[in-house]
Amino acid sequence: MASLFKKKQKRLLGVDISSTSVKLMELSRNGDGYRVEAYSVEPLPENAVVEKNINDEAAVGEAIEKLYKKSRSKIKEAAVAVAGSSVITKTIEMNAGLTDEQMETDIEVQADQYIPYPLDEVAIDFEVQGPSAKGDNLVDVLLAACRKENVELRQDSLAIAGLTCKAVDVEAFALERAYGLLSDQLEKSEEGTTVAIVDVGHTMTTLSVLNEGNTIYTREQLFGGKQLTEEIMRRYGMTQQEAGLAKKQGGLPDDYTSEVLEPFKEAVVQQVSRSLQFFFAASQYNDVDYIILAGGTASIPGLAQRVQEKIGTNTIIANPFANMTLSNKVNAANLTNDAPAMMIACGLALRSFEDGKY
Repeated sequence: MASLFKKKQKRLLGVDISSTSVKLMELSRNGDGYRVEAYSVEPLPENAVVEKNINDEAAVGEAIEKLYKKSRSKIKEAAVAVAGSSVITKTIEMNAGLTDEQMETDIEVQADQYIPYPLDEVAIDFEVQGPSAKGDNLVDVLLAACRKENVELRQDSLAIAGLTCKAVDVEAFALERAYGLLSDQLEKSEEGTTVAIVDVGHTMTTLSVLNEGNTIYTREQLFGGKQLTEEIMRRYGMTQQEAGLAKKQGGLPDDYTSEVLEPFKEAVVQQVSRSLQFFFAASQYNDVDYIILAGGTASIPGLAQRVQEKIGTNTIIANPFANMTLSNKVNAANLTNDAPAMMIACGLALRSFEDGKY
């Protein structure tokens, strides 16, 4: 059985491949907490990755190679993630007395019931979740399947950079792992708390809802920071690279805030509200306790406050590194600015210290 989510490994680099950049994170243990040993961000050529699908593994591999050199990390083994939309997950019931090998055999025999692709085209993995509510002799088993092509393109991209892929995760699971570092920033205890993490990327916004730290809902929508970049390009006659830099570094004309940035903030609020309405309609929930903004767009000044005011829910900006120490290789100001966009890379790096939940 092709393993999609491998179990515990020694220390791994977390490498997040998004639509516009690749991000690297290396963590180590520091007492009861963690230390950031290395991190880096490297832009990708346009269209190398489109909506989280790798179009050009050579270009992605070259970017990861630059990223790795820039980070000055010495670790050569890495974990990457596939988008939740490319993964089929299903919880099934199985006999509690089966060994892992017997479960694997049974899953392979029955897999065509759960997976709408030819089995030779998919990578499959599973994990026992615990006793099933349907019977004392049954256990719930999480089954996950993804097209091998999605896995292999990520493995090949790392190989081009001279790195070895030791684990392929799912973005939602990496995000859930990183959320564990944010829970103490919330006023309520995790028990019973429902949190919406809204990751606003370049082209895609992903809503992940967690209850008591466990993911209960995910949804992706086509919306992201690209809209702001394109509006800057259109209004001020800039190239994409110029607009991207100006968005981060400033120096735009006086009317930028009122004519471009404020309308975009309103658009983000609408997307957050719409995503939550989809969740409420699909579940028994009609409210969440917190909204956590992640992704590069989350760094826009005043955005969290605007979301909180308009939606009426406590809103914070994701920073999983708030309580970590930093090595002297890490620029603290840069990391704080990039923190909301580093959630997935952080969650992948955290695999190093767990027995492998997924």
